[in-house]
Amino acid sequence: MNVLLIYPEFPDTFWSFKHALKFIRKKAASPPLGLLTVAAMLPSTWRKRLVDVNVAKLSQEDLAWADYALISAMTVQRESARQIIARCKSAGVKVVAGGPLFTSEYAAFEDVDFFVLNEAEETLPPFIADLEQGSARRMYTTSEYPDIEQTPVPLWELVDMDQYATMNIQFSRGCPYHCEFCNVTALFGHRPRTKAAQQIIAELDGLYDLGWRGPVFFVDDNLIGNKKRLKAELLPALIEWRADKRGLPFNTEVSISLADHAELMQLMVKAGFDVVFIGVETPNEDSLAECSKSQNKNRDLVEDV
Repeated sequence: MNVLLIYPEFPDTFWSFKHALKFIRKKAASPPLGLLTVAAMLPSTWRKRLVDVNVAKLSQEDLAWADYALISAMTVQRESARQIIARCKSAGVKVVAGGPLFTSEYAAFEDVDFFVLNEAEETLPPFIADLEQGSARRMYTTSEYPDIEQTPVPLWELVDMDQYATMNIQFSRGCPYHCEFCNVTALFGHRPRTKAAQQIIAELDGLYDLGWRGPVFFVDDNLIGNKKRLKAELLPALIEWRADKRGLPFNTEVSISLADHAELMQLMVKAGFDVVFIGVETPNEDSLAECSKSQNKNRDLVEDV
């Protein structure tokens, strides 16, 4: 079976970095981590090809080769996803869709043949089993949050690393906070689930062995959501791993409460983190309360998990 994994284009906004990337001769900020992880979950006998429309055009030859197209997208990629689905249907390629866009808006995509929604660790295996038996349903969904210690290493070899400014890795899913404007907890829950340190090391080894020496972005919505496991397991493992390596500076997203933890900051620096992104929505305490960001008003309110 030939499976074409397709990542839709980001529109021309600030977050696409489209114009800034030209200065460093790159076409996209980072590869589609979700699709690369899904690719690793597919049967090894299936032939896989990935087209990231942000770095390469989706060709008619790609569509003629494919038996199925697997599409994952965020809501900002909605219009490109619609165009890709239309091209797949015109070419007679069955479409399988998942990811945040389709989990939230599946009813708006009538031309999709199969929806594999929520987290793929739960919904992809039954879809694959049914598909191989010729009895696949249109919709696969779950309210369960999977153990991501079973998640495989992404198939980095499917992408041309030279086209990207950074590679990406995920340590945790979920966030302990309740920010009103954020859909992370709706998708992944309030309790951060983490990978084992050896999984992250295996992913880094994969990148390093393929020759990557550039930045690595930990895509966690809040890397310090589970401070205890971060400090006790991941950071010591990263410090040890880095001892005989060169390159691969780390960056990530964290909550402002990191400023209250000097030891944690020191460990992150030793592990190779040189940049953290912190969202500062407003300095107004009434506005913080209105959008349920109480953790920025009282940073001891939420216990470490």
